[in-house]
Parts: sequence; C-alpha cells; structure tokens
Amino acid sequence: MLVTIDRSSPLSLAEQIAASVRRNMADGKLRKGDRLPPARTLARTLDINMHTVLRGYQLLKDERLIELRPGRGAVVTADAPSKALVIEACQHFIQLAQRTGMATPDIVQLVTDRLNPIA
Repeated sequence: MLVTIDRSSPLSLAEQIAASVRRNMADGKLRKGDRLPPARTLARTLDINMHTVLRGYQLLKDERLIELRPGRGAVVTADAPSKALVIEACQHFIQLAQRTGMATPDIVQLVTDRLNPIA
C-alpha cells in the first residue's frame, strides 16, 4: 500500500492519509481483512507524528471503512471498494465547493436539491 502526502496541500496530513487509503481501497489494492501499516511505522516512513497517522485512521474508522483493534492495528472492514470511492468523491466535491466560496448550508442544500428534484 502506498500512502502519499503533499506538505503544500491545504488538506491536513491526517485527511491526506485517509484519502490515500480510500484510493487504495477504491482501486482494489486494499480489501476486506487487509491490515494497514502500524501507525508508528507509517509515521516514521512519512516523517510525521504518529498521532497524525492515528487521526487519519480515526477518520477511516468513523467512515466505517476500517476497524481499529487494540494490539492488532487497523484492519479494512469495508466489503467493496465502492463505498471508499463514494466517500473519496464526496470529500473532493466538498473541497471544491468550499474553494469556490460555498458555505456549508449552501453545499448541503445543493446536495439535497439533487437528491430530491422537483418533479
């Protein structure tokens, strides 16, 4: 698994780690049951703080893509790459909307309108 970060990106390092894992899942490089690198090892490899890696893993746990198991590390729990792909696309959409100056209520309204079009 390849995790990359861009120190010049406006995204936090934790979000970049989560995005890299999501991309690996969407590409089929990570499957249910696969283990992610230990936080300490990944932090050393990326030359960042271990707690930053753990924050990235926590984002993935909150999205129900991985499970954090004490003593066993982070394990992929998502069955299909499609969920990771949708989450990654959603993150990209939100970032794009925010860069164009849209406020959170406007973004939510845009999505709601597209989900419930007026007939």
